[in-house]
Amino acid sequence: MKKVLVAISSLLFLFSCGSSHNSSNKSDSNTSNNENEVDIASYAETITSQELKKYLYKFSGDEFEGRDTGEPGQKKAAEYLKAQYQRMNIPSPLGGDDYFQEIDESYFRGGIKSSENVLAYIKGTEKPDEIVVISAHYDHIGVDANGNIYNGADDDGSGTVSILEIAEAFAAAAKDGYGPKRSILFLHVTGEEKGLYGSSYYTENPVFPLEKTVTNLNIDMIGRIDEKHKEKDKNQYIYLIGSDRLSTELHNISEEANNEYTKLDLDYTYNAKDDRNRFYYRSDHYNFAKNNIPIIFYFNGVHEDYHEPSDTADKIEYDLFTKRTKLVFYTAWKVANKEERLVVDGIGKE
Repeated sequence: MKKVLVAISSLLFLFSCGSSHNSSNKSDSNTSNNENEVDIASYAETITSQELKKYLYKFSGDEFEGRDTGEPGQKKAAEYLKAQYQRMNIPSPLGGDDYFQEIDESYFRGGIKSSENVLAYIKGTEKPDEIVVISAHYDHIGVDANGNIYNGADDDGSGTVSILEIAEAFAAAAKDGYGPKRSILFLHVTGEEKGLYGSSYYTENPVFPLEKTVTNLNIDMIGRIDEKHKEKDKNQYIYLIGSDRLSTELHNISEEANNEYTKLDLDYTYNAKDDRNRFYYRSDHYNFAKNNIPIIFYFNGVHEDYHEPSDTADKIEYDLFTKRTKLVFYTAWKVANKEERLVVDGIGKE
């Protein structure tokens, strides 16, 4: 009798193990973008300092005349961005050859001419109606009365070209069959320097419903080092603003992405609600945040060349710039591929 029980027990054990193993395999096969199955770092490695430098020297060059809103230099910059997305075979959500969300001059104050946001996107594989927005403004100050060109390499050429590299990384993953579960909108907004016009227009006239917009990761100046971090042991940093204001989960995902991959010093100085600089309200993410969409604002702080003609591409810290760009990519990847959309638990707490 004892031998029979042992035999039966052995068979049950083997069956149980086999069932457990098969169940695990089945579960894994249903998570096509599971981080354990995808070498995310290999796609992040397509983001290189060499390509960022090549993009930025071009984008902050004199031919774009400081990219003043509505002026010929800004129009040239918009065409340049469109050409890069077409080269990478990344489509526009507007369809066909149309990458521009037109903004009529009547929307602006102060005699600003008509302008346009530039949009490209990668459609999600499982939750295409849910949108992760990665944004940066591509306008700057233009040319002054003395003919000085404000090239805006850091502000915000750095954010603009970082999105091109992030888009290329997502496109490479999609080509290999690892497209994001949620759609990614690459949003280059105009008119930020004049008063956040481009992002305001987009959120008032969204291409994708705001209630389906999961997060906005906004990049505005990530190529330089401010005075506080000049010392060598302090310069591997980035300021994050707003990450925990509307979604604790977004903040935690951001921290997780950094701990796993980039290991930057995440400085939350300007995230303080009593911050006298009020940076939380001063870039394009705010037009998403005021619509209760969780945001992160990536920022290197101000420096001596802020809003000066001397903000040029030769002063960018390209290795650090690359690492910061990768942090945005990793964070976007995690948010775009998680099973459930972000929990918004901060409404009414501001």
